Amino acid sequence: MERLNERLAQADRVLATLESLLLEEQEANTVIRDAAIQRFAYSYEAVWKAAQHYLRVIEGLEEGSPKAVIRACVRTGILRVDDGRVALAMVDDRNLTSHTYNEKLAAKIYRSLPEYASVDAVLAGDHRRESGSSMSREATGPRAFDGNG
Repeated sequence: MERLNERLAQADRVLATLESLLLEEQEANTVIRDAAIQRFAYSYEAVWKAAQHYLRVIEGLEEGSPKAVIRACVRTGILRVDDGRVALAMVDDRNLTSHTYNEKLAAKIYRSLPEYASVDAVLAGDHRRESGSSMSREATGPRAFDGNG
């Protein structure tokens, strides 16, 4: 359980870095956009791995890939079906960012980041409730983590 809480805390920290950049109310220049996409990539990695660990420890499920983890999160009720669809699109976009760079693709992914961060927060928040973690973070609207469910 300690390892699960460590993974959840890590996912929480990296997601906060992405959210802080997305809270900027400015027109995205290429530096901000590229930084946000980079933060999305490492936030995505931390959150899916925390979800994988949660499924193993709490649900008794072994899932080996990000898409399998997302599908299991939908089956177990951690994610709603609509959030699962967004999360699967997130996996595809993450894979595209790591293999090629394209201005139009970067702009498309950047526009999707608030929705992706919201789904990541749902995953991390639900895991935190189920693991019984008492860790909390400052409220950020509907995506607040309270650690108490």
